[in-house]
Amino acid sequence: MLKSNKMKAGNNRKTIFAILTLAVLFSCTPEYTIPAGDVPELPEGAVLWLDLTRLNGASTKDTTEMKRMWDALHVSATLQGVVNRDAPLLYLDYVNAEGVNTDEYWWDKYSAPGQWLDGRQRVTVYDPVKACDLFRDRIGGLVVYDPNVPATSCIASMVAGVEDLVAVRYDRTPGSCFNRFMDRGYPVKVWLVGEDGTSKFKSKTEAYRWAIDTYLKPGKCNTGYAGYYIDQCWMQNPGASTRNHHLLSNHDFFVSKRAFFFDLSPWEDEVATDDPDGEVGGDCRTLKEILLECYKQNGNGETFCHIGGFPAWAFKYSDHKDVGGHHTPVATEWRFAEIIGEYNAFKDADAIAYGAIANASFWQHFPLQERYPQAWASRKVLQGKGYLDQDGHVDLSKRYILLYVGDYDAASWIYQTTPSLWDDPMRGQVPMMWSVSPILARRAPQVMHYMWTSATQNDYFAAADNGAGYLNPGSLEEPRHISRLPSGMEQWARHCQPWYKQWGITVTGFIIDGYAKGMTADGFSAYATFSPNGIVPQKTPSYLGSVDGMPVLRAGGSAGADDTSEAASIIRNAVKQHTDCPFYWFRAVLKSPSWYVKVKAILDKSDPDIVWMSGPEYFELMKCYLEEQ
Repeated sequence: MLKSNKMKAGNNRKTIFAILTLAVLFSCTPEYTIPAGDVPELPEGAVLWLDLTRLNGASTKDTTEMKRMWDALHVSATLQGVVNRDAPLLYLDYVNAEGVNTDEYWWDKYSAPGQWLDGRQRVTVYDPVKACDLFRDRIGGLVVYDPNVPATSCIASMVAGVEDLVAVRYDRTPGSCFNRFMDRGYPVKVWLVGEDGTSKFKSKTEAYRWAIDTYLKPGKCNTGYAGYYIDQCWMQNPGASTRNHHLLSNHDFFVSKRAFFFDLSPWEDEVATDDPDGEVGGDCRTLKEILLECYKQNGNGETFCHIGGFPAWAFKYSDHKDVGGHHTPVATEWRFAEIIGEYNAFKDADAIAYGAIANASFWQHFPLQERYPQAWASRKVLQGKGYLDQDGHVDLSKRYILLYVGDYDAASWIYQTTPSLWDDPMRGQVPMMWSVSPILARRAPQVMHYMWTSATQNDYFAAADNGAGYLNPGSLEEPRHISRLPSGMEQWARHCQPWYKQWGITVTGFIIDGYAKGMTADGFSAYATFSPNGIVPQKTPSYLGSVDGMPVLRAGGSAGADDTSEAASIIRNAVKQHTDCPFYWFRAVLKSPSWYVKVKAILDKSDPDIVWMSGPEYFELMKCYLEEQ
């Protein structure tokens, strides 16, 4: 999964290398063509840099531009997944956030002297078809899908990964990517559309039926992974979210893993909004069939299925604006989480706004340390700060608060937000419990390595919802009303334990129970085996308790108002209203260290009895309190 072979550029530099820096303005028109026989090979150790940054200026109102953008990115991502499977060879320059070119940010950080990519030669092209030419010996040909059956775009990504192909949309428009591949003589190995453009499948359901029977059930897919990404319906309303929320750039990692791809509604009580002629609950039945098959092939759930993606609620399956569903976006999120947990699957939640990530297939080869230890608070330190007296009793005249710094439950979110949030110059001035799912190291190992190795004494890491992946842990316990499967709680503990150990994590900062039932004592005991210093679920028998020595604190509310005075007021009012217990937990999402510094300053001035604590001090003091009780 995570390879440590550090690839350096060799001394052999070919004179033909100059030919490779192709100043070709991207367009799917053959403005500059190198005959296939003249396309040179990449020098040993070089990285092909595919620059598609110009696509960020494409107009979401221009149908032709959106089709060209879709085609370019789908070709690029599936090519990446194939060629980067065994070594990091192809890098995509595309994703940007908050005015920062994110892909260049990470490349620059790790190509600095002494870093992993130091010395790697970089060859730039601007055209994904030319990139395919350079890697033609590594791909078996094409899988061509149907523009009139949107589901076939997801199926094409699955086929591309299994068969080492590049996915391309059927389009006979002059200059289209499809036509350019045909002109170059690329063989089509799998047709998901008739060769004359007529539809092979009559419906979404029929297309997935074919994919399940032809690839999933025969065991051709790697059922440890799945891609839950919007299909080409995105082109019908590309302005519904950020321009890059087609999330095609996310496909590469899952293509490299030979994952199954799908885009299905989790609702049983309505027709999928993208399939008005379908059956009520038809999508949901197909989803459950896919999950059950993955469960069986994964040793009856011993391996959890890692699902990349999130319900595309701004486009489908919700009541958002003109989408046409009957359920809220949050309800759709929670329903999907509830279902997948029932089948021992979790999501790596590439949600709306910051959902895009590129180059995960490249970065998966980043060499990580065996361990990233973190320090814990001693009771001597707590006494020195006056939180405990000399006899070890908690000072009950004070109110102790902890802010959950989230929600880093998606590789895409840490990939995009690190330059604006982690790199905030105010970081380190106040204690912050950064809550990051350790499973994100599969797709963004370089991000986590950077965070852990550049942390200050005031930066502490806990696991984000809900451990090593986002599922509802209550869905793991019997009775499992949706799947009828046996309990998966012990399997979940075995899944989480090595991830927590590697990253020095002993606290689960937040557990979203959602629509699932709350955990029983057995569930809490399972968490105690990998999160011994505390968990914060939504549903608990009491506000504060202890199971096997592990503190169990019920989650509080959000204090994440943009206005720092309002946020401080929310905290102050909550503390005043709840006086039975001296411990309080608040959640804030995607707030900068500067925000936390300002909120703390307001509280320090107005309420000196409110103590802003670090994660280790907070939970260790809570243990002392529970022992007294």
